Amino acid sequence: MSSYKPVAIPTYPKLGEKITQDTLYWKRYKTPVQIKEFGAVTKIHFSPIQPCSYAVTSSTRIHLYGQYSQEPMKTFSRFKDTAYCGTYRGDGKLLGAGCEDSVVQLFDISGKAALRQFSGHSKAVHFVDFTSDKYHIVSGSDDYTSKLWDIPNGIEITSYKEHTDYIRCGCTSPLNNDLFATGSYDHTIKVFDGRTDQSVMSMDHGQPVESVLLFPSGGLLVSAGGRYVKVWDILKGGQLLVSLRNHHKTVTCLSLSSSGQRLLSGSLDRHVKVYSTMNYKVVHSFDYAASILSLALAPDDQIIAVGMTNGVLNIKHRKPEEKKTLQSTAKRHPRYRVFVRGKDYMPKQDDIFVSKPVKAHLTKYDALLKGFHMSKALDAALQVRMKRPEVTVAVMNELKRRGTLKNALAGRDEKELSDLLIFLLKHLINPQFLPILLNVAEHIIDIYSPVVGQSSVIHKQFIRLQEVVEKEINYGEELLKILGMMDTLFATMTTKKESPWEEPKPILSLNSQ
Repeated sequence: MSSYKPVAIPTYPKLGEKITQDTLYWKRYKTPVQIKEFGAVTKIHFSPIQPCSYAVTSSTRIHLYGQYSQEPMKTFSRFKDTAYCGTYRGDGKLLGAGCEDSVVQLFDISGKAALRQFSGHSKAVHFVDFTSDKYHIVSGSDDYTSKLWDIPNGIEITSYKEHTDYIRCGCTSPLNNDLFATGSYDHTIKVFDGRTDQSVMSMDHGQPVESVLLFPSGGLLVSAGGRYVKVWDILKGGQLLVSLRNHHKTVTCLSLSSSGQRLLSGSLDRHVKVYSTMNYKVVHSFDYAASILSLALAPDDQIIAVGMTNGVLNIKHRKPEEKKTLQSTAKRHPRYRVFVRGKDYMPKQDDIFVSKPVKAHLTKYDALLKGFHMSKALDAALQVRMKRPEVTVAVMNELKRRGTLKNALAGRDEKELSDLLIFLLKHLINPQFLPILLNVAEHIIDIYSPVVGQSSVIHKQFIRLQEVVEKEINYGEELLKILGMMDTLFATMTTKKESPWEEPKPILSLNSQ
């Protein structure tokens, strides 16, 4: 028995995403904190100054949350109807918001009542933003108009009615006090200059525009609508640079990292995509439980906030960077080097090597196999099935090699048989485990088919097993059909390529005639 060899656990290639620097960076966010709001979260906006609070617009309220608070620090609820687009001013002292009742309201974050109310729109105001000089507000409404307001005097400066459908989004230039852009359901993005009486630029997105965003440099504009995210060059008169189609449903929101090197988009398909602004390729993706309506990144990129249609606010905080401990440079005793060599140290020529026999420790299933307890060995292997299913499969393979697999599967009670069937249902479709698990399934059916109706639990699991096998057979048949189609296509392509090189037919000479 001393020569017993433990069961060899085969290693399988792991199929997963490629590990990049972006993967490591974006996975450093903690488990999200989820806050239930009163309705769908339509807008999230972070204060530009520290401490990093953020405004959440939902239903008829705007809540202000602290960086780590899970309860609102302040609530603005003096809206007659649904509130929209709660947005901080550049100094973080004022908050602007639109409403379903067509009024634009201005709040001091230290108070509760509105400082100003701008009336002039005739329908719901969905877009509100401050200009970079902090003295003007831009608004966009369902009445097809966008307006520029003066904050100190509380009056309308100018109004534009060039869109032919609802205006649902917009943004102001971070560099130019007079420049702003609006996006509409008429598929266009228009750029306005407050010093002129008409738009200075217009771009056709091709879909109803849900969100627009200007880069910090002011030279690039990003629009989102339908399944597309498009990047436009403002300095070249609104030339389309790139069109991205990485979502399966409507893209609803956009956000930019503090460095401007990463662009984020949220969609109704429950995904947030992260793009590199160097080549506009997806470098990472987040999955969420419901359709996404709003998305925001903190100014220092330490928080990702996502608002969903089910009223859940999802907050992810970035883990702090691990500080590397500096090793002490103090002199150590020569004996210290003996202890830090480790087990992989290779002895030098002058070293005296003292060997010590290492006792091999057997795992529980190996010890049971060594004692010929086949059924108990299989039970022990099933206990590690969640983390390492390849261990259980390897033990089954060893039992098959010994010719004792059927004996190990027989004589089980309802609980033991149920655990075995659960393992089969979960891993039978894995092509790496299919040969041995199919053999196990055949043995179980042979042994327990006479008593399968005596337990409702086992009966249901057998039905599920039948459905899984039938589904896999259907997949196999469909793949064979597709393979046949592809072979036909490839054969046709090969024939077409070879046709120009066919040997020319010989020309008959006059003598032959």
